[in-house]
Amino acid sequence: MDLRQLNYFIAVAEERHFGRAAKRLHIAQPPLSQQIRQLEEQLGVKLFDRTTRRVDLTAAGELLLERGRAIVNDVEALKADVYQVGAGVTGVLRVGFSGSATYSVMPQIVRAAGQAYPGLNVDLHGEMLTPAMESALLDRSLDAAILRPPVTSQEIEYRIMQREPLMVAIPSHSPLAEDRPVSMPELTDQKFVTYPPGSVVYRETVELCRAAGFKHRVAHIAQETSTVLSFVAAGAGVAVVPSSVRAVQLQGVHYRELENAPIVELAIAWRREGRSQLLANFVTLVTTDISDHDPTGDSV
Repeated sequence: MDLRQLNYFIAVAEERHFGRAAKRLHIAQPPLSQQIRQLEEQLGVKLFDRTTRRVDLTAAGELLLERGRAIVNDVEALKADVYQVGAGVTGVLRVGFSGSATYSVMPQIVRAAGQAYPGLNVDLHGEMLTPAMESALLDRSLDAAILRPPVTSQEIEYRIMQREPLMVAIPSHSPLAEDRPVSMPELTDQKFVTYPPGSVVYRETVELCRAAGFKHRVAHIAQETSTVLSFVAAGAGVAVVPSSVRAVQLQGVHYRELENAPIVELAIAWRREGRSQLLANFVTLVTTDISDHDPTGDSV
């Protein structure tokens, strides 16, 4: 028994008439009758009681109609599901993201993905540093990552989403918290709350201090942006952070522009090989709908 025969049988069973069933199926009646006979021979049972006036289902036919409808419906649902997966509109994507992205682009990404692809389940993993996300992409525990370049592996491809300047988070009781830009030499005697040494912002902090003629004194190291800011609010030190962190309004923390601040990038990254249509759609969505204006003057 094949799916075509099953559909033929269901048409006859529902119409209770070979002629009407043939018309519904857009075939001639003799081939339809032949297919039903072949189906009965294959199953070894009678499916219809035929008279000159009507066609009735046997008990075996009643069972086949009930189960056959379920099979046809399952096949149609399977076809639709396979198409949607192949077209990249449904499925699961495991996405890592950096701490500062938590407060800037991630809410936009989740919202846009939900609107564009209701069948997409975004499995979020944060707050992660770039080296950890790079490793997770390579060992296939992540499908995509919102990270800060550069990446070291040639197996990973990325596309820039945003560029933003660094700024400084200062305890509100500090004299430096007044409403004006801060220069790095003014931070010479300050203690610093930093991201871990593997992070891009940490490396930029070290370089900024070196260029200003001093080595920064580390009071605390924290991976999560929320923890960094909590230490700042407690007066433990100042912190160099991406400007998007300004979205976090925490009592005890003042944000100030940094003179001659370097620009840091935010990118979506993925493995070069084996990119699915689902991932391709997600990358296009993120880089088209979530990308921001470049503060250096170029459009990202």
